[in-house]
Amino acid sequence: MTQVRQTVPKVTYAAIPTDQLEMLHERYESALPDVRAELGRSRPMGINGRDVWSESGEFEVRAPSDHDLLIGRFPAGTAEHARQAIEVARRAFETWRGTPWQERVGILRRAADNFREHKFEIAVLLSLEVGKNRPEALGEVEEAADLISTYCDQMEEHNGFVREGGRLIPGERNVSVLKPFGVWAVVSPFNFPVALATGMVAGALVSGNTVVFKPASAAPFSGLKVYEMFERAGLPHGVLSYVTGSGAGIGHELVTNRHVEGMVFTGSREVGNSLYGHFTQPYVRPCITEMGGKNPAIVTARADLDKAAEGVMRSAFGYTGQKCSACSRVYVQREVHDAFVRRLVERTKGVRVGDPTDRATFMGPLIDERAVERYSRAIEEAGRDGEVYVGGSRITEGELARGNYVEPAVVGGLPKDHRILREELFVPLVAVAAVGSLGEALELANDTEYGLCAGIYSEDPEEIRKFFEEIEAGVVYANRRGGATTGAWPGCQSFVGWKGSGSTGKGGLGPYYVQQFMREQSQTTVAE
Repeated sequence: MTQVRQTVPKVTYAAIPTDQLEMLHERYESALPDVRAELGRSRPMGINGRDVWSESGEFEVRAPSDHDLLIGRFPAGTAEHARQAIEVARRAFETWRGTPWQERVGILRRAADNFREHKFEIAVLLSLEVGKNRPEALGEVEEAADLISTYCDQMEEHNGFVREGGRLIPGERNVSVLKPFGVWAVVSPFNFPVALATGMVAGALVSGNTVVFKPASAAPFSGLKVYEMFERAGLPHGVLSYVTGSGAGIGHELVTNRHVEGMVFTGSREVGNSLYGHFTQPYVRPCITEMGGKNPAIVTARADLDKAAEGVMRSAFGYTGQKCSACSRVYVQREVHDAFVRRLVERTKGVRVGDPTDRATFMGPLIDERAVERYSRAIEEAGRDGEVYVGGSRITEGELARGNYVEPAVVGGLPKDHRILREELFVPLVAVAAVGSLGEALELANDTEYGLCAGIYSEDPEEIRKFFEEIEAGVVYANRRGGATTGAWPGCQSFVGWKGSGSTGKGGLGPYYVQQFMREQSQTTVAE
């Protein structure tokens, strides 16, 4: 495992080691035929360390880049399968919570090594199943490994979260101990089906909980890989189960079953709010949610416009606009508005749309037809109520016609309260609006139910200070060429949503995440 770390360079969303770029492409391409050969088969669920199938049949998953490519068939799990997994997890919890935290950390560190060892094959699967280009896919697998390592580091740094307290009387010893809750349900999204699933699972497991994991129905094969990387690390049977199926069956049982002590979810605000409302009744149980954003960038008259245009383009169209951190609206001071738009349009025209497994591709397909329809409706409204500066069409010719491909789009001239400037669309469309001042830009940026990410471009330190002081978002950046609102990394930037973007005010990737999976016990002993 050590050799893998030394010889394979790390790929993050912000940095690719250019001196080893060819080696990365060669390793990716060598994994491509092997992964393709594994497609099209039926795959089981995993409960109590055993393969489990469903009498209710299977559902198919096809590649968003090519509808003729069958990724695989997966069990249509039922509420009964969820109940089985929950019961298994309850029994396994009795042993897992008593396992010394140092041993749990050791097992999870082996899981992190597994992700690094299998980085290229998992990255290829991400490209095929959810349409990620090479750098995004490689970065996601690397992030998964680093998430595990970061959460293990936190357990070690805090001595398993055991802390001595003060004394009221002689001979008294007071200790604060954080202890696991029990069974946690993990529900992951399609857009980061490896990294986000891994982070949520790792946070629950390292703190001594057991997990029932349901991946997004659009990305069950990626979810299966996550399950396998943990299982191969030596988890006791039942500590982690993997179930697939609909929200109405599997998902409903996870939300309503009273033996599930905690839930962690990443996805849309509508689903997250509904889940939170049901899960916290009839009594409050911990429910950690991250629910998307409508992420603004601000470009002031003192900005480096080339840097701003590059950062907005990368944030708006990276992974086809399907990141909860994607930049979807830009407020530009009026005196530089036209110059900024020209630069952004020029860069957008240079975006390479294509097969995500091709090395030259920057933007792949949308995940499904519903996303294409959502894009088309927004383009129609933008053209009616404002102006489409570039893009706006579905690609219907050549090989790309078999997939969910659209052009990256920049729009503008819309009323400030237009829904395109207010609703999360999850498509490659960014809206630009002119403003008179930084103050107006901040007011508009904060006038939203979301509060996930935001960015500013200005060479004036006072403007940056004002932005950091007044912006209502959990992840904020200044002058980031690699992404105006995107690119958080474990141990570097916490990924936390304010307002309607999250439920706890403490984010994944950061220093306060693991504690959320535990509850405190105050222990007092008095010596006679």
